[in-house]
Amino acid sequence: MNSKRPVNLDLSTITFPLPALTSIAHRITGVILFVGLIFVFWALDASLSSPEGFEAVRGALEHNFLAKLVAWGLLSALAYHFVAGIKHLLMDAGYGVDLENAYKKSQVTVVASAVLVVLAGVWVW
Repeated sequence: MNSKRPVNLDLSTITFPLPALTSIAHRITGVILFVGLIFVFWALDASLSSPEGFEAVRGALEHNFLAKLVAWGLLSALAYHFVAGIKHLLMDAGYGVDLENAYKKSQVTVVASAVLVVLAGVWVW
């Protein structure tokens, strides 16, 4: 098939609409959560192994900046992934699949997850 249509190979000129960006971010946060399970399982194993292990995890989460940053990052990824997952479930049920409603739901997703990320930051820090 010989197509005469123009082909844009410069990806830096392509702008994605907000629903596409929220969908991509949903996938990225899923990968972050999957990888972050290593930290979560380590902390769970250490905290349940002995009282000393529990105090080590507690001390790390109270005094170590990197541990707090990782915990906040994982909670933020979880919050966004949860909110975007609800949006995707609504779309699977047939609600808001047209472009206008998808854009509005994407805006709600960004705002709701931003509020949850700030609340997670307040809780961790």
